Amino acid sequence: MSSPASAIESGLQERLAELVAASSLELAPRELHRAADMAALLPANTCVYLPSLPGLPLGRTLEAVAALRAVGLDPVPHISARRVLDKDEFKVFLKQAVQQYGVHRVLVIGGDEPKAKGPFEDSLAVIESGILAECGVREIGVSGYPEGHPKIPALVLEESLRKKIRMAGEQGLGLYVVTQFSFSPTRMVEFCSHLARTSPQVGVYIGVAGPTDPAALARYAQRCGVAVSLRALRNLGVGIAKLVTHTDPSEHVVALARYARSREPSNLVGLHLYSFGGVVRTAQWMSDLIAG
Repeated sequence: MSSPASAIESGLQERLAELVAASSLELAPRELHRAADMAALLPANTCVYLPSLPGLPLGRTLEAVAALRAVGLDPVPHISARRVLDKDEFKVFLKQAVQQYGVHRVLVIGGDEPKAKGPFEDSLAVIESGILAECGVREIGVSGYPEGHPKIPALVLEESLRKKIRMAGEQGLGLYVVTQFSFSPTRMVEFCSHLARTSPQVGVYIGVAGPTDPAALARYAQRCGVAVSLRALRNLGVGIAKLVTHTDPSEHVVALARYARSREPSNLVGLHLYSFGGVVRTAQWMSDLIAG
């Protein structure tokens, strides 16, 4: 597999490899059986995020957490605020994840449910409740939007982030940003630069669509259901044409490595790879870049 590192200056290769080594990726529940294959390609304790899906019981998520930890990866569950059904059940899940499987960070999102199914209206409410810190979580990831949010104005997003940073600090929680994926390297760099100016203490993982091809992406969309896929695209504000012609994130990753090299210390911690059902291919791509 070709690597963008082969076409760039040697000094940048090192920074690029560091970024990818510090990166995370998402694992669709249907690919859990590939966990060992993925782990064989990645550095030990690479963070692997477990999306929250409609109707997926917390017990199933806990099984996935256990499976990832068993192969030497660092599981990071998504906490979808509006999908939490019961506060006590949620506490039990978090305590088991922390105490039995070493979960120390979670990604807190609102979720795409139109109405809350339980006690939490949004991610801010989950953080404000104090449950995460109470159950032993030490770090929280929150969402960022390099290309903006289709429903929430930029000023509202910034104010929400300020509140989350303040509340996390009051509870002794670390906080970092994980962004939705973008197809614009310029927007990615602008997002990092803006966050560095407004919240320099907050690290960021920039979301990148992993290596894929139109046929594989079409199969993934078909398995997920057309309506779900289109709604996700609308929520992300991503054009379908951009998505189905995306084959390799090299251009994006090189631009981010240049940004990180130009700012020392940099608030860009690493990438967050969305694998579109091709997690082993994404892990192989990461391994190739880390190896240089």
